[in-house]
Amino acid sequence: MGALMGGGVGLTIGFIFGSYSILRGGAGPRGFLATLSQYMLSSAATFSFFLAIGSVIRNEGDLPAHLQAAQIQLMSPVVRSRYEGAMLMRARWEAEKARRRKDA
Repeated sequence: MGALMGGGVGLTIGFIFGSYSILRGGAGPRGFLATLSQYMLSSAATFSFFLAIGSVIRNEGDLPAHLQAAQIQLMSPVVRSRYEGAMLMRARWEAEKARRRKDA
């Protein structure tokens, strides 16, 4: 997904900067279309490469459930999120309520 987004952004940026460069300095010996396509393709390749790497790095949900549970258990309590802490507190409150109902 990152590569597709990067390709689209790169083509657009390449078109803008390539057109500006051609209008400012001329098309050169290869002509308008070849120069513009070189700008667009090089920009698209660069953007798609970096956004693909970024999407691979940011993808944190591909672990199986048992490995995610092990990862959460091995993390220090300081690193855990507020949501996880709230869920833990809620589970403890529910267990205490159930224990009180059972005792009464």
